[in-house]
Amino acid sequence: MESARNTGNGSGSGSKSLPGRGDPHVQEVMRAAHEELKQLLRQRGDIMKRIGTVKQTIVGLANLFGDDVLSEELLELVDRKSSGRQPGFTKACRMVLMEADRPLGAREVCEHIQQRIPPILLRHKDPLASVTTVLKRLVEYGEARTVVRENGRRAWQWVADPADNGFAREREGSPSKF
Repeated sequence: MESARNTGNGSGSGSKSLPGRGDPHVQEVMRAAHEELKQLLRQRGDIMKRIGTVKQTIVGLANLFGDDVLSEELLELVDRKSSGRQPGFTKACRMVLMEADRPLGAREVCEHIQQRIPPILLRHKDPLASVTTVLKRLVEYGEARTVVRENGRRAWQWVADPADNGFAREREGSPSKF
């Protein structure tokens, strides 16, 4: 009975190498899966950047012409739908970054949220830490990027390049809507 327990999983005293570890076919499958995963992750990054550019373009149009030019579905897709409930914390951080005309520090993101949706910060014991966590997560998702300011401090920027959407010239010098 003892020998039956030790033969199947390689964890017994006579530990054998795992099946397939030296098998060239298994190694080839693993290599191919690894390459495909890397390719898909690159594609996801490109898609997220494009989504960011399109969302920022739509937000720019809404800022110029008003939210009434957007359908209900589009308002929701760009996180601007004013339903009765408050947007989520991550959505609020996204909105701030998306509508900002420059990279923002975590404290500035907090201030913009405080101006626009004050109750959302009340649910967080340390809003600055929560915002920083969300901003780091948005970078991981490929939706934002971290930049280092002249003073050496971190700031975050929506991944869409404002120059790509044609609104950079109109928005230059104008303060953010927050």
